[in-house]
Amino acid sequence: MQPRVFAVVTAVLLAALGLGAVLVTDWTPRSANAAATAGPGGRTAPAPGSASPSPTGDPAVWTRSTLRNKLMAEMDAADPGVALADLDKITKDKPYTVRFCHPIAHELGHAAVQRYHQDFQKVISFPHETCAAGYLHGAVEEMLANSQNPQADILTLCAPTNTGPCIHGVGHGIMFVTKQDIPSARALCDKFPSQNRRITCSEGVFMQLFAPDEEDEKAKANLPADKLAAEPLYPCPEQPSLYQSACFFYAPTYFLSSHDYANHPEVFSQALQWCLNAQASGGENDCSRGVGSRTMKYNLDREDWAAQQCATAKDGWQRKACAQGLVSYYTVNYTDSGAAGRLCAKITDKEIQGYCRSAGGLSSTLD
Repeated sequence: MQPRVFAVVTAVLLAALGLGAVLVTDWTPRSANAAATAGPGGRTAPAPGSASPSPTGDPAVWTRSTLRNKLMAEMDAADPGVALADLDKITKDKPYTVRFCHPIAHELGHAAVQRYHQDFQKVISFPHETCAAGYLHGAVEEMLANSQNPQADILTLCAPTNTGPCIHGVGHGIMFVTKQDIPSARALCDKFPSQNRRITCSEGVFMQLFAPDEEDEKAKANLPADKLAAEPLYPCPEQPSLYQSACFFYAPTYFLSSHDYANHPEVFSQALQWCLNAQASGGENDCSRGVGSRTMKYNLDREDWAAQQCATAKDGWQRKACAQGLVSYYTVNYTDSGAAGRLCAKITDKEIQGYCRSAGGLSSTLD
């Protein structure tokens, strides 16, 4: 065959093959989840735990904004129960979302109070334990923000059961009412008749101080960032003894966020060193537990790595306190009876594993 004829025939054949490929190829875009689970040879494998691709086109990796938008849309289309159930499922399937699920749950609580015209009993009639009861906290905040007499309402809003998560939510709400003014917030917590409730209230106060909701520009504006930057552990040393423990426990939250823990993982071990600034005030143990708690919260998808950060502490007492914090958050997030055992079994450092089992009320060795 002459070269020129051969070239023409070849071109025709290639064009035909190309057209055939276009005709038989499915050009429908695959979802991010399907692309992420493609098997050998490009075959798409079902996503773990799902029989078919999500009809909502869920992203392969959730961000705070994409998860928040999905859940708010679900609540608008149905009710808070649907959104909270989906939030619970997503956080169990994708543990890294726990890093930002609590403030999202806060937003759902705020929106629910507005939707049901401040009918608090209706708002909390939906199961709301997911993400450390963030939905309940947000609902209480919104109720107190709209209250005509918050000083009286803080004592009646959670009645008659007065559960810990609800009183904790009151502490969050008090910070809304007082615009982050610590003495005023403390005075409102002091109105609770029992010491236990005053302490629980203060936990919400200091959690809100060190980690104001991202969507609340007023709260962030009232954050005493200059004082927090200038004085380690401000304002914990100056608090009355009843409230110091909660303050020291939540103080690492601000330290970690202000040092960009997401991009600087070495900050977790540095936070333990920073907690030693509290020795003169006796808060170093509570601060170290707080570091452990936040380390677990922000690294729930890599438990052993979180435990390794506790192991970097120089002294045994601090390694133990940090491990106690790991267990405290893990068992708040996973409320089943076997949660502590699962966590401890994943920890490879034998010393930290022992502290974990002790904190979880387990035997000293693996069963």
